Amino acid sequence: MAIENNTAIFYITANSFALAKKLNSLYPDAKAFKFKPDTLSKFWGKHKSFIFIMATGIVVRTIAPLIKDKTTDPAVIVLDEKEKHAISLLSGHLGGANKLAKEIAEFLGGQAVITTASDVNNMTSIDLWAKENGLIIDNCNLVPQVATRFINKGKLKVYSEVEIKMPEGFLRTDKPSSADVLITNKKDLFTHSPIHPFTQLYLRPKNLIIGIGCNRGTSANEIEDAVKKALAEKKLSFLSIHSVATIDIKAGEKGLNEFVRAYGFPIKTFTANELNSLRGIQKSALVFKATGAYAVAEPAALLASGADKLLLKKQKMGNVTVAVSEIKSRYALCVMRNKLKDKNPSLITDYGLRGIGKLYIVGTGPGSVEHITPYAQKAIRNSDVIVGYGTYIELIKELIKDKEIVSTGMTHEIDRCKKAVELAISGRTVSVISGGDPGIYAMAGLVFEVLKSHQPSAISHQLSVEVIPGVSALNACAARLGAPLMHDFASISLSDRLTPWRLIEKRLDAAAKADFVIILYNPKSKGRAEHIDRAREIILKCRKPETPVGIVKGAMRENERVIITDLKNMLEHDIDMQTTVIIGNSQTFVWDNRMITPRGYENKRQ
Repeated sequence: MAIENNTAIFYITANSFALAKKLNSLYPDAKAFKFKPDTLSKFWGKHKSFIFIMATGIVVRTIAPLIKDKTTDPAVIVLDEKEKHAISLLSGHLGGANKLAKEIAEFLGGQAVITTASDVNNMTSIDLWAKENGLIIDNCNLVPQVATRFINKGKLKVYSEVEIKMPEGFLRTDKPSSADVLITNKKDLFTHSPIHPFTQLYLRPKNLIIGIGCNRGTSANEIEDAVKKALAEKKLSFLSIHSVATIDIKAGEKGLNEFVRAYGFPIKTFTANELNSLRGIQKSALVFKATGAYAVAEPAALLASGADKLLLKKQKMGNVTVAVSEIKSRYALCVMRNKLKDKNPSLITDYGLRGIGKLYIVGTGPGSVEHITPYAQKAIRNSDVIVGYGTYIELIKELIKDKEIVSTGMTHEIDRCKKAVELAISGRTVSVISGGDPGIYAMAGLVFEVLKSHQPSAISHQLSVEVIPGVSALNACAARLGAPLMHDFASISLSDRLTPWRLIEKRLDAAAKADFVIILYNPKSKGRAEHIDRAREIILKCRKPETPVGIVKGAMRENERVIITDLKNMLEHDIDMQTTVIIGNSQTFVWDNRMITPRGYENKRQ
């Protein structure tokens, strides 16, 4: 059964239906349904999140027969019609109900009701932390016991064989036998702890690559048995499998595809030439005759992991050959990609590393949450780290209360971008905040420049990078003024910090001569107060003194100020760095205290 990512909202009364519609602005993909207890089972398993606007008792009695397991149960939130409380009822951590309850409470101005002990005590949730770091819990039944130990003592000893950032209270130890939590792909090595016998929680990193060679027509069951036997020989956990690697001519093999689909493993394929490029691999004339590669399982595993040696050399079991390697680091994978990209550019997108790190470049528009798109709000909420200029960060503080913040001054844009890229490469989900639109005089271009210059050159391809648009200053200001941008316009920044003033003057002259409506960004600062005077002087050579001019400061913010004047008198008004100036063209006029540039529709009708 396919599970939809959208949220299901259930209502009973007219008031609860009104609240359901209101929540659509927070969750645009949510679907509202009239609540009927006997039909809820049809929805259960089809949605990741459920919001019930009704009495808690009704919800408890209805969902009780449907609840199965904390690892698979959906998030369940209960709201009252008066919007006072958002109760996290089920799957608070793994399902995300606690997070949803907080989001809804903030949106409605109510209170989130969270009862999970770790949240109440402001401590890290072990299962949620594991999920966020891509770790699979092996012995789930021990989570409550270890979590209780953590809450009671305020600390846990953690032994880890992978690079990972530990939260507060997680203390590293190099002695597996003394650890409360073991992060390892190895099985049955440290079960006899003198401190907590048989109560050590195992978290499995997904860092094993399984190289597979198989004869045509080999069944999925035979492949699975061979893989499990190979892992058992080295006492490695099946839960730590990251992906499967093989030769490209096996990509359509039915049994192999059934095996990887059954467990959701990515499959990575390599050409014979790529497999043959590795030295020190034992060659097989028989394999070469059949595939054109001297070996399959071993070189495929090494190429896919970036490792220089195997954990398990090839094991031949019936129709299947298996080799195992370990992903040592993201950097090693990146270097290996770099080596292969010239031979096979498709590896850049097919190498199975999507999701290692996410980098959002988010436009927050004028600043207030109500003017930030729902998609941008979702990206911010889903981020671990928020990077941005202090002023813009302050404007969205209600969205980022539980986030790690990296904030720098106005002139430290490069430092911010470098830090954001570093954090994303390390595996974090990062939002770089830009006021307005990130692609207009903002951060998007600089982020891509940093990515381009980063070494190794393939580094950007291990990131999921997305630019999320926002309402730009020119959009916001135009909306406040009326309709001044209905015809062609040119946007020019008067800041010469990055652009020579000589070139700015040239652009002003060209835009004025071409009769563009002109938008002036960064019109005046204490260090260059004369720039706006010079810009007006240049434009007056081609425009009448009566040409309408709109001056907008802090568009759509609390300190907003909107003035409509003309080119002759524009300098009589206060203009600073928080101001945008829009100068009309020869056709622009003022009507009803609105600035309008005709598009030509009236002439079209005549």
